[in-house]
Amino acid sequence: MSGILLDMHSHSSFSPDANDSLEKMYIRAAELGFSAYAVTEHCDCNFWYPAEHYFDDVSLASDPVMYGSGDYAKTSISEQTRLRECFEGKLDISVGIELGQPLQDISHAEEIVKDPRIDFVIGSHHQNAGINDFYYLKYDEMCTDEIYRLLEEYFLQMLDMCKWGKFDVLGHLTYPLRYICGDYGIGIDISRFDGIIEIIFKTLAENGKGIEINTSGLRQKYGRTFPEPYYVQLYRQLGGEIITVGSDAHCTADLGKGIPEGIEIIRNAGFKYICWFKNRKPEFIKIR
Repeated sequence: MSGILLDMHSHSSFSPDANDSLEKMYIRAAELGFSAYAVTEHCDCNFWYPAEHYFDDVSLASDPVMYGSGDYAKTSISEQTRLRECFEGKLDISVGIELGQPLQDISHAEEIVKDPRIDFVIGSHHQNAGINDFYYLKYDEMCTDEIYRLLEEYFLQMLDMCKWGKFDVLGHLTYPLRYICGDYGIGIDISRFDGIIEIIFKTLAENGKGIEINTSGLRQKYGRTFPEPYYVQLYRQLGGEIITVGSDAHCTADLGKGIPEGIEIIRNAGFKYICWFKNRKPEFIKIR
């Protein structure tokens, strides 16, 4: 164990798919003795407006409640900023967001990342343009080639997002495997995309951006981190220096879960430091 406990990816009830209030998340993080902590509310740019803006019939939306991120993300940022003052001396708080699919509404993506109150932005890709989030897809109705084409497009669109690069760390690189391999039990050889992944990592490293180890898979059917250790090592070999770790908790009960295991993966990959963020700049904490 490293002796460090920080969690740089979590969600409060401002995110429609999370359960506990922002204040309860902060209280629990302080109780756990975190060195640093970030709530990174969902801000899926392609869901910026309420579902009525995109659909004449709202029932056509896979999950209408997730829409309107432009409102709930901004409201959370305001409350995070207020509560940070209340927790001063008890908890080092990064005001954060998880920016999803920025290139699918680039004007609003660029608007929100300019907010001076934000300390930390995770860049995430949850769904390819024109189709549903990977969570909703039915992989048992697809042939293997269809799944591989879906994943190839996923990594190519992720690469475009990384070239845009107006975030701090890339979230959960292998996110679709949570569902394809974990929930559906379909075996996938992700190594066939290593060439694209290497370009993603080089792009991030050259532009001073990082990756996260998302530990949510350890408590789910998938049973591994996103990404798994091999890709953390590859990122390091390709010049990556900035790395964070987050539980992706959506309730207080999951805060900090898998963080020690994630830090050990980081250590074993050759990193000496782990990061949190202040004013969009990495703060390096030495791994003990």
